[in-house]
Amino acid sequence: MSAVLSVARATLDQADIVALLGRHFELMRSSSPAESCHVMEPGALLEREAVLYAARDGQTLLGVGALTLIGPQHGELKSMHTAAEARGRGVARAILQALMDHARDHGVTRLSLETGTADLFAPARALYAAHGFATCPPFGNYTVDPLSVFMTRTL
Repeated sequence: MSAVLSVARATLDQADIVALLGRHFELMRSSSPAESCHVMEPGALLEREAVLYAARDGQTLLGVGALTLIGPQHGELKSMHTAAEARGRGVARAILQALMDHARDHGVTRLSLETGTADLFAPARALYAAHGFATCPPFGNYTVDPLSVFMTRTL
């Protein structure tokens, strides 16, 4: 396998994208009680007109991430997932940077996200903190939940 990581826009008509988003959905559903699980099914991302980015090594899909608009100039990161076999290679960092660049280029001035409090989510929380995200109160339709961490940053 080569060591070249490329990140580009993706669509839900790509079978490997849908499959990885399905893996993400199943992992999130198995890791949190239903009332605390805010993962979106791939079809729901399409309904929300999400912008998807994917990281690949050649033709091999390594990770995905999505951006939805939740208000004027306010975006939310959704469905950030790195394939287990690709973790530790900077995949999530590269996707996050691509999503932040896309958001800036399209007039988004604030990005927010919801992630979990369990140890499973510690790498995600560390990644977001390292990129300027800080904890915040619930935003949008979210409510206080002891199993959720809400983070935001200006762009």
